[in-house]
Amino acid sequence: EPVPRAELLAGVAGTRGLLCLLSDRIDREVLDAAGPDLKVISTLSVGFDHLDLEEIKKRGIRVGYTPDVLTDATAELSVALLLSACRRLPEAAEQVKSGGWTTWKPLWMCGYGLSDSTVGIIGLGRIGQAVARRLKPFGVRKFLYTGSGPKPESAAEFGAEFVPLTRLAEESDFVVVTCALTPATQGMCNKDFFGRMKKTSVFINTSRGAVVNQEDLYDALAQGQIAAAGLDVTTPEPLPTDHPLLSLKNCVILPHIGSATYATRNTMAVLAANNLLAGLRGEPMPHELKL
Repeated sequence: EPVPRAELLAGVAGTRGLLCLLSDRIDREVLDAAGPDLKVISTLSVGFDHLDLEEIKKRGIRVGYTPDVLTDATAELSVALLLSACRRLPEAAEQVKSGGWTTWKPLWMCGYGLSDSTVGIIGLGRIGQAVARRLKPFGVRKFLYTGSGPKPESAAEFGAEFVPLTRLAEESDFVVVTCALTPATQGMCNKDFFGRMKKTSVFINTSRGAVVNQEDLYDALAQGQIAAAGLDVTTPEPLPTDHPLLSLKNCVILPHIGSATYATRNTMAVLAANNLLAGLRGEPMPHELKL
């Protein structure tokens, strides 16, 4: 379990190094509690939206993080979540348990397939590319992507076309969100976005919960504006058990397990430790976030 906030504030006093999780909010309060000796922060995550980077930079503190090593695991989970949502796997499994499975029926439990589809990827970074690489053999006809700018070298492998967010929403049969959470991406998937999507399209988010306006997503799913959604990330985390999204059959929600393979988590832990040690020695880190 993460260290309780009060313990973190007490324990960080006078330390030179801090190893944190993405569930730890490292803000001015923590940095003040640590004091001037804090020289390095190492986070056991690829995301760093829990770190107050402006304040950290101001104080000359170095930051280590764990990119690359969780790319494959997160991409695999993204594909698994997409298939679960579009083929209604949790709903179908529940029918077996509840006695809803009576006989074979032509249109019962039908969903949507990847063959000959258009997949839109928001954020064609390491994970976005790894997702596209895995989806391509399913017979995807076309890849679209959007982000801060075109990435022709990365896109070439998939023949992916760089388009504005609005066009990606309108033309994609599947939308997969793998971007970082920034002021520009916060709440990006909102009422307007879902309103532009096809009624048969499926929305997947394995990035950060705050990229999505969850009230707007609920409305879109409940009103049949889009077909289904799969989320590995929510706001807040954990999602309250009485949250409206959990009442929907066409929404699959997982507890932020994108990188949760034994091998990946072990590799992340070792990398986070090595980042911290290198920072304390004043040496180059295996993976340093350039501030």
